[in-house]
Amino acid sequence: MSAIADYIARDFGTFAELVALQSAARPDGVAVIDETAQVTYAELNARADRLAASLQRDGVAVGDVVAICASASIDYVVVLLGTLRAGAAISPVSPSATPQQLCVMIHDSGATHLFTDGEVSRHLREVADQIGARRIALCTGATGEPLAEWLAPEGSRPQPVGVDPDGAFNIIYSSGTTGTPKGIVQSHRMRWPHVHRADPPGYGPGAVAIISTPLYSNTTLVSLIPALGGGGTAVLMAKFDARRFLELSERHRVNFAMLVPVQYRRILDLPDFDTFDLSSYYMKYATSAPFPADLKAEVLRRWPGGLIEYYGMTEGGGSCMLIAHEHPDKLATVGKPMPGHEMRVVDEAGNQLPPGAIGEVVGRSPSMMNGYHNQPEKTAEAEWWSPEGERFIRTGDIASVDEDGFFTLIGRVKDMIISGGINIYPVDLESVLISHPAVREAAVIGAASERWGETPVGIVTVEPGAAVEPTVLCDWANAQLGKMQRLSSVMIVDELPRNPIGKTLKRELQEWYAKERAA
Repeated sequence: MSAIADYIARDFGTFAELVALQSAARPDGVAVIDETAQVTYAELNARADRLAASLQRDGVAVGDVVAICASASIDYVVVLLGTLRAGAAISPVSPSATPQQLCVMIHDSGATHLFTDGEVSRHLREVADQIGARRIALCTGATGEPLAEWLAPEGSRPQPVGVDPDGAFNIIYSSGTTGTPKGIVQSHRMRWPHVHRADPPGYGPGAVAIISTPLYSNTTLVSLIPALGGGGTAVLMAKFDARRFLELSERHRVNFAMLVPVQYRRILDLPDFDTFDLSSYYMKYATSAPFPADLKAEVLRRWPGGLIEYYGMTEGGGSCMLIAHEHPDKLATVGKPMPGHEMRVVDEAGNQLPPGAIGEVVGRSPSMMNGYHNQPEKTAEAEWWSPEGERFIRTGDIASVDEDGFFTLIGRVKDMIISGGINIYPVDLESVLISHPAVREAAVIGAASERWGETPVGIVTVEPGAAVEPTVLCDWANAQLGKMQRLSSVMIVDELPRNPIGKTLKRELQEWYAKERAA
């Protein structure tokens, strides 16, 4: 067994050390490619060492936090690796958050340093005086000390640090559509199993993975970690573009991609999709948002390679995996719990429900957050304890499980509409709306009603060139729905609001609808 295989087989190791081993084994192998350059494993490792040494020179130690807010780049990966190597936790924050939210998140994390690019620096200009972290500029036009001047001399190496398996690897802030997002603390122990995707059917030496989601996202880290941990090449996209994705896939002979469902839709909708050579693809992954069964079927039909859907949360707990190419009859589900993951469906009283019953999903596994940073009350709210005294994480998702152990998502607890005392699950109404040939996407929200308390409203986008009257669509859908499910109205919009990872922002839709109705 090679040194790398032996290391990966350990019960615990660190991502930063594994990358160093890959550097020793394949120094000339291409590790990361971004929009302007590429680096070998030897170059990536040396730059990460310099950054770690620079942080330690500034007094950064085990238990500290370093924040980064920037677009995907080679330097972003260097900051991630260097921070971990210095013994600190990385806090990647979203450039799409408001300046005020970013300021609060950076302060909440306790970050000693903040790395930004030019676009983010301009975004933060109005709150710059409220940021206490030391600013390091990743490029020309960014605020702070230029990275090249701040870095320790070439050849610098950090002092070795001991890594507590339960110590923080990262603090990822949830997307939070209102208020301040919660900081999700994930440990080195939680991250270590991700490198095992370096074994089939995952990533390995010579594999090429395209990273098209933002690097602050948990979705991205569960793709980047096995790509580099396995000795492959990560191709970074600073911003997703469907045609650019296909061009890069063809040029670099990409084998693996982790995409969110809306990205699959946009890629497959390109008129010339079938002209691109995607024969190098071995496996595609999907996560982070509901993945319609018909879209999964289209991916399987038109895109070479297998398809695996992951269902889970950044907070961790249990995760499901649907190997879609092996279970074409289960595409409406999110699969079965992964090995080592336990998931249950429980009622409001916490009782486990039998197959077919609808309730909230709770889960436990080695991949569980430590908790929400500085928010023990919120952490306690997210936990569910079994009668056996085992800690589970609440998902907030409503689902059922069939006799074969496959989970089917029904909706979100917070999105459930209670109309006249009856529970209405938006997904049931959305599936009817989407089945109309003119409808491209659909979201159903609850609107205030004096008579019913809440009433369902459909908000849809239509296919290019299609035309349908909202009242006609509403009547068409209601003819197929139960009496207590019927939509009070349907509205057509140009696009549904989504966060950068592709989730529909229903709270924004509710606020927009309330303003439209009041106008």
